[in-house]
Amino acid sequence: MATVEEFQDRLLSLGLARVSEAAALASAALIGRGDEKAADQAAVNAMRDQLNLLDIAGVVVIGEGERDEAPMLYIGEKVGTGNGPAVDIALDPLEGTTLTAKDMPNALTVIAMAPRGTLLHAPDVYMEKLAIGPGYPVDTVTMNMSPSDRVRALAAAKGCASSDITVCVLERPRHEAMIEELRATGAAIRLITDGDVAGIIHCAEAATTGIDMYMGSGGAPEGVLAAAALKCMGGQMYGRLLFRNDDERGRARRAGITDFNRIYTRDDLVTADVIFAATGVTQGSILKGIQMEPGWVTTETILMRSKTGSVRRMSYRSPVK
Repeated sequence: MATVEEFQDRLLSLGLARVSEAAALASAALIGRGDEKAADQAAVNAMRDQLNLLDIAGVVVIGEGERDEAPMLYIGEKVGTGNGPAVDIALDPLEGTTLTAKDMPNALTVIAMAPRGTLLHAPDVYMEKLAIGPGYPVDTVTMNMSPSDRVRALAAAKGCASSDITVCVLERPRHEAMIEELRATGAAIRLITDGDVAGIIHCAEAATTGIDMYMGSGGAPEGVLAAAALKCMGGQMYGRLLFRNDDERGRARRAGITDFNRIYTRDDLVTADVIFAATGVTQGSILKGIQMEPGWVTTETILMRSKTGSVRRMSYRSPVK
C-alpha cells in the first residue's frame, strides 16, 4: 500500500488529466453515430494506453467489469509501468455511452486514483445513493429518512422553502414512486437519462448547476467515482448496496464485502486522499464538450485533488491528425 509520502498526488495529477483527455478524444469521432459499443471501446483503448505510460503500480478496482466480461481495464488489471507507487484506479472510460451515441448532454470520461487499498472495491450491483453539496452539518439528510423528509430537512438547513429545492434523479421506472413523493413536497426534479456521476457532482456546485440534492439507485462502481469527486469538491454522500439475487451477493463476497446492509459514507467509499479527472465528451453543465474546428480539436478537463481541495479547469487544444 502506498504511504502518504509515496502517493505524489501533485505530480501524478497532470498525467491523470492526460489519461482522461485521451479517452475523450478517442470517442470524439463517434459522437452522434449511434454506436455505443464502438464509442466505449475507443475510450477504453485510449485510456489504457495512457495509463500504461504512468510511473505507477496501478490496479483497476472500479473498471469495465470482471475479466471474462471486459478484455481491457477489467477489475484487477494491472496498469502503469510498475515502477511507481502502488495505487488503486477507479475509472469509467465513457460515462454516458448512450449520451455519446445520441449526442446528448453530459457524457464524460472519468478517472480517480488513490493509494492502494483506499477505494472501495464495489461490486457491479446497484447502489442506493444520496448526496448533497458542501456547507451543511453532517447528517443533514440521511439514508433512513424518506425522500420527502430529506427535502424538508435540506430546505430547513438551507433556510428556504421545499419548493426552492431541486433534486436530481435518474429517469427510470424504479424511481417513479420516489419522484411522485418528491414532487408532492413542491420540490423541482431534474431528470437525467444517464450519467449519475455527473448528477452527483452537480450537487457540489449548486449555485452553478441549480441542483441541491441527488437521490436514487444506480451502479455501485459509479458511486465510488462520484464519492471521489465529492471528496475533492466537498459535499456529503451516502450509499447502500442493493442486491437482486444470490449471484450479486456472491459478487459482493468476492469483493470482500460481508455486511450487506451497511450504509457507506463518502469517506468509507474513499478512505484516503484522491485525485480525480473528468473530460467533457458532449456539451454539459459541468464541462464543455469536445469542440471541433478546421484543423483543431479542443477539450475541457476538470482536475481535482482532495488533499488541497484544488479544482482546476483546463482547456487542451490539439491539431487534428
